[in-house]
Amino acid sequence: MDGRLCSKVTCAREAVATLTFDYGDQMAALGPLGGTDHPHAHDLCAQHAERLSVPAGWIVVRHEALRA
Repeated sequence: MDGRLCSKVTCAREAVATLTFDYGDQMAALGPLGGTDHPHAHDLCAQHAERLSVPAGWIVVRHEALRA
C-alpha cells in the first residue's frame, strides 16, 4: 500500500479524506485527502470519515467531492 493510513488508533485502512479543525469557530472541515501529510490535519479512511462526530455545538463542513 503506497497511500497514507487512517489516523485513528488501530485502524490500518488507507486514508481517503483529511480532517482539519478550527477551534475558534468550533468547526471541523472534512475534504478529499490532502496532497501532503500535514502535522495539524488528520487523515481518515472512508469508514471513519463517514462516522465522524464532533463536540456538541460544533459544525462539520463536508467537501462535496466526498459525497457520491
